[in-house]
Amino acid sequence: MAETAPDMSGDELLQWPEKDRRRLLHAVISVGDLDRSIKFYTECFGMKLLRKIRDVPEEKYSKAFLGFGPEESNFVLELTYNYGVDKPDIGTGFGHFGIAATEIFKVVEDVRARGGNIIKEPGPFAKGGKTVFAFVEDPDGYNFELLQRPPTPEPLCQVMLRVGDLDRSIKFYEKALGMKLLWKYDMVELKFTMAMMGYADEYKTTALELIYNYGVTEYTKGNAYAQLAISTDDVYKSAEVVNLVTQELGGKICQQPGSVPGINANITSFLDPDGWKTVLVDKEDFLRNLGRCNCVFEKA
Repeated sequence: MAETAPDMSGDELLQWPEKDRRRLLHAVISVGDLDRSIKFYTECFGMKLLRKIRDVPEEKYSKAFLGFGPEESNFVLELTYNYGVDKPDIGTGFGHFGIAATEIFKVVEDVRARGGNIIKEPGPFAKGGKTVFAFVEDPDGYNFELLQRPPTPEPLCQVMLRVGDLDRSIKFYEKALGMKLLWKYDMVELKFTMAMMGYADEYKTTALELIYNYGVTEYTKGNAYAQLAISTDDVYKSAEVVNLVTQELGGKICQQPGSVPGINANITSFLDPDGWKTVLVDKEDFLRNLGRCNCVFEKA
């Protein structure tokens, strides 16, 4: 675990993200009723309650972590209930989470039976298309895209965010976070362009989907979707890279690298050019915290 800033040239630093062994850890979202969301995600989507952090009255929140596999290897959702916020504002910028399912029609019926909204019934994207998908909405208004796919080690497969300049965003996530452009497609008839970014094949791990709607350069963020967390081997070196990239492309460092009281981990956080927040977490610290079981971190 690095504890000091690196002494490297700019060119050397910009090569670091490609060498770093990074993984998407979790996305943080606000919910209006924690128990309701846990019930919906476990019963409709088949997620598992991995751990639940007891109420923290002094900071006025409680939270739970849910996913399809252990946090040591899988991407998960961190659900936070902030006292008194019963209807989080999702805004216009957040898009959806993607879930790969082998029985998409069954998932849709489970959502329907438990009071969820069906935004789009299962079917191909276009006439004659082979990919079957559907859109459903949870009780807080978060959209989930269900994708008919073979079994995968990571069913929680996408996080979709809208951006104002797609090429700029692609460059930012490549240079600042070492992601690869998996594919890019222009939907001219629907007036949007999408790009899929990630660290591996999108059928094997979680990918970041970026959408540019023609002519739209700004979106509201609301207070619902908070941030994406990614692991790193060196928080300090990674922060120096982000600092360089933000000077070129925009964005800013929110939290300088270091240990944060109460978290027991070295982290750094920043905003991308569109204001989307990412937190980089020291990989060793993250795994060490998962192995602890105390009054705050409680295994479900």
